[in-house]
This record gives sequence, structure tokens and C-alpha cells, in this order.
Amino acid sequence: MSDPFAPSAEPASVATRSPSLPSGSAQTPATDPSGRSRGARSRHARVVVRKVGPWSVFKLSFFFYLCVMAVVLGAFVILYGVLGAIGALDSLQRLIRDLFADQSFQIDGSWLFSRALVVGFAMVVFWTLINVFVSFLYNLLSDIVGGVEVTLSEHR
Repeated sequence: MSDPFAPSAEPASVATRSPSLPSGSAQTPATDPSGRSRGARSRHARVVVRKVGPWSVFKLSFFFYLCVMAVVLGAFVILYGVLGAIGALDSLQRLIRDLFADQSFQIDGSWLFSRALVVGFAMVVFWTLINVFVSFLYNLLSDIVGGVEVTLSEHR
């Protein structure tokens, strides 16, 4: 199969500038002998995606979900800091101590963040494996239905 975007043998249309126009002024596209405008042309190529590489899906999914986990944990740290700064965590501790008559209760940030990190890594692994499974499923189904057709275009 040849490259759909490889240069063709025919010359590309070039908009010419009238010598009377100063440089930097607006241009109109050149016209061919029939009087029609030869504006920017675009080429289209129809491509069918029949196979998806599970290894590439694994790498992309792993790094994507790792970034999502970092953003969520960063938001959790910011939220914890803001709640601590405005005194909401102390109020919550007092409320729980009063409700359950447990004077030893306290909210431990290091315990919360260590558990959140473990759950985050577990979710990264879980969703990465789900995506790899879906890529295998796509490869099996594309043999039956023929894959996904994508139209690529290049504007000149």
C-alpha cells in the first residue's frame, strides 16, 4: 500500500500574487483558464484500523492512569490542607468524638494518604488491564466486522 500523503506527480496549485499588490496584502487565489478558483486543495485517505497493539495500549493506559492518579491525589492533598486550615477537620473530630463517645478518635493524614496511594496504584493496574483486555477484544471483533474506518485529510 502506498503512502496516502506522498507527493503526487502533478504539481501543487500555487496562489500567485499580482505584481501590482504590495507585499503582505490580502491575496485572492489564482484562477484556471475556465475561470474557476484554484483555492487550497485537500487530500483524503480512508484507512481501516484492523489491529490495535496490546503493548502500546498497555503503555499508553498505564501512563494515562498514572497521571490521573497523581492529579486526584494532588487534589486530595490540597483539599486536606484547605480543610485543615479552616478548622473543618478539628470540627469533624469533635463531632465524631461526641457522637460515638470515643475520646481517642483523631483523623490521621498519613494513614489516609498511604491508603489512598495504595488504592490509586491498584486502580491504575486494574484499569490498565481492562484497557488491554478491550484491545484484545477489539482485535478479535475486527476480524469479524472489518475494523473501524477512519478518514484522514491533509489541507494544502
